[in-house]
Amino acid sequence: MHKLKNEHIAIPIVLLAGTLWSFGPLVVRHMDQSNLAPWQYLFARGITIFVLLNVYLFLEEGLQFYKNYFKMGLSGIIGGCGLGFAMITFIWSITNTSAAITLLCLASMPFITALLGFLFLKETISQNVWVAIIVATTGIVIMAMGDFEKGSISGFLFGILSSIGFSIFSVTLRWKKETPKFTTVAFAGIVCTVVSTFFIINSQSNFLSSSSTNQTLFAIHGTLVCLGLILYSIGSKTIAAAELTLLSLTEIIGGIFWVWLPLLGINEVPSNTTVIGGFLIFLAIVYYSLLDKNSKRIIALN
Repeated sequence: MHKLKNEHIAIPIVLLAGTLWSFGPLVVRHMDQSNLAPWQYLFARGITIFVLLNVYLFLEEGLQFYKNYFKMGLSGIIGGCGLGFAMITFIWSITNTSAAITLLCLASMPFITALLGFLFLKETISQNVWVAIIVATTGIVIMAMGDFEKGSISGFLFGILSSIGFSIFSVTLRWKKETPKFTTVAFAGIVCTVVSTFFIINSQSNFLSSSSTNQTLFAIHGTLVCLGLILYSIGSKTIAAAELTLLSLTEIIGGIFWVWLPLLGINEVPSNTTVIGGFLIFLAIVYYSLLDKNSKRIIALN
């Protein structure tokens, strides 16, 4: 894995990764009849992620890259299934509610991860972190109330499930730090492909969308995810966990901004309850990061 010679460019690289990820909701919004094509989307995205990450691993490690699959162990399998579950519930969330709701649900991931670490890894949670969790939970409840009033609570629930899936992935990697992380992400791509294949066959649908626009957008989104992962892994090796938590807001803010920007053709304006709840979640994340500012813990994908 590449190591940066100039550590000062680590933050811009991680910001670029978050920016690439932030275009995901915009890509989904431009799909033709996106609410009717989630399994086709997941099938194409899963294959794209699997192929591109394995090409990257081959370039990094040579012909021996396949041996990483035999090193995944139980942690890698659980983590890959959790990440695959997160990818699946993400598309069902964003096609049933606003992009802001989906992204802000994902922003709660640090707190869900802390709770899972507390429950399964016996990690301690300080009083201050509990305060951050309570503030974030309050924001989530406010957003849920807004979605419930609109009759679109399913999108919100899928967003929370997606955040739980990402948290499972994160916790399993902390459980067994030797787990090959990129290989686990590639395995998640296979999980998406297998699950979507089952539902496509069961519904007697086509594997490929009848829309050439959709096929292109499916591939673009998968590519953005892979490029973001690679850049994030390279840049995050020298950045403390607290800073990474703050930098992760790039994806959330950018994702909401792109679908709002009228110039890009969507003009999706967040509701008042989303803005209020989102503000509380952002406040909790900043507070959480400031608490952890002296942490020397480093997060990286490989």
